[in-house]
Amino acid sequence: MNTVYVNGEYVPQSDARVSVYDRGFLMADGVYEVTSVLDGKLVDFDGHVKRLWRSLSELDMAAPVTEDELLEIHRRLVELNNIEEGGVYLQVTRGAAPERDFAFPNPDEVPSTLVLFTFAKNLVGSPAADKGIKVISIEDIRWGRRDIKTVQLLYPSMGKMLAKKAGADDAWMVEDGFVTEGTSNNAYIVKGNKIITRGLSNDILHGITRAAVLRFAQEAQMEVEERNFTIEEAQQADEAFITSATTFVQPVVAIDEAQIGDGVPGKVARRLREIYIEESRKAAI
Repeated sequence: MNTVYVNGEYVPQSDARVSVYDRGFLMADGVYEVTSVLDGKLVDFDGHVKRLWRSLSELDMAAPVTEDELLEIHRRLVELNNIEEGGVYLQVTRGAAPERDFAFPNPDEVPSTLVLFTFAKNLVGSPAADKGIKVISIEDIRWGRRDIKTVQLLYPSMGKMLAKKAGADDAWMVEDGFVTEGTSNNAYIVKGNKIITRGLSNDILHGITRAAVLRFAQEAQMEVEERNFTIEEAQQADEAFITSATTFVQPVVAIDEAQIGDGVPGKVARRLREIYIEESRKAAI
């Protein structure tokens, strides 16, 4: 049975408890991060912590521990649960006020809730990376602060289910005619040697894997263009792919049943995946 971390204690997952008054449960008043684990080490930990601090700051939410303490908790959970490949999920909420109220509780009186748990997952040898995934397009009707990694994930979950019902693997969301991102990932197309992805703004999550992959692409002399693109442009691209902490770089081979390129993972996505895994293993802590 896995060990999880709840508010300063390491407990069996069956004994893990938070209050029914916790605002993460009642209001989705919380943020989260997922850090991948390769070879028992943490990938891009510094980037995930920096984004966590930003999310907390944007929501005026108190950080429950320091960065050093957070690193120690991650490492201990990985060790306790013998995770060689997989990830660590972290969630911070505004805590459990004595009563349900829309107004934020006083942080001096109501401490934040901090929960972490691990999961094992085959990240490197992913079958989906070998064959590619199919996506559908759906309207993006989420709130306007998608740059904050909140636990408000109902619509992305609905998007995943719409994709499943359509015989696809995921959905790309579209707003004002342009792709924003996938349900739990950033979206890209490739034309020639040029990688095209939407620029950073409040409209999309500032992906940690995205930042690393774009940096590696530029170091490999690949051209990167950050701009909006449409589903129609994506369908006519040479390649398409997604990035996230637990998929790394994953090729997309069809969008709304239209085949992308040759209908198989392209050379740019495959090469970027190789580079990302290689460099992540070197830099993991």
